[in-house]
Amino acid sequence: QLQLVESGGGLVQPGGSLRLSCAASGFTLAYYAIGWFRQAPGKEREGVLCIRTSGVGTIYEDSVKGRFNISRDNAKNTVYLQMNSLKPEDTARYYCAVKASYCSEYTGSYEYWGQGTQVTVSS
Repeated sequence: QLQLVESGGGLVQPGGSLRLSCAASGFTLAYYAIGWFRQAPGKEREGVLCIRTSGVGTIYEDSVKGRFNISRDNAKNTVYLQMNSLKPEDTARYYCAVKASYCSEYTGSYEYWGQGTQVTVSS
């Protein structure tokens, strides 16, 4: 059974950090591009970052530049989203998703999705 499981979310104060994990089972993440998306209440799901099979990352959301970083550990079949200097506007449910070939910011191009993990930034 193909499955993606996100973890690492929680409540954090503004300026704090979190590291989200996206672990795969039933398939090998190394062969896929992995995207991180987020969805805040009342808003559409938006692409945040993506990492190619080569390990090169692409940022889709300008507001996270210099604060968020994406990485992958193929040995652990896991992709990470390191989030620093968190702001209240980063509050959302964060999802990882996989697609073949190159990265994309379009949700419809991704084949498998996790259930998401909630990130709340509040004092």
